Amino acid sequence: MDVSVISAREFNRDVSAVKRAATHGPVIITDHGRPSHVLLTFADYQRLTGAGTSLGQAFVLAEEVDFEPVRPRDSLREIDL
Repeated sequence: MDVSVISAREFNRDVSAVKRAATHGPVIITDHGRPSHVLLTFADYQRLTGAGTSLGQAFVLAEEVDFEPVRPRDSLREIDL
């Protein structure tokens, strides 16, 4: 498996080339010389995470998630009326 390293500037210049490179292995994208992101194919992502879920199934599962934020009890304040 080949690992490529490119700058964020190069990534922005030729996204298609970076996507093609990701078919051969992970592509590390650097920002100011430091690694900041990794691009991999979805198949590689599934293999690494052990996720056998299809993208469609992931969207269905996401609908069942309650996204309502929960406020910690210690953040509640009493008020004088």
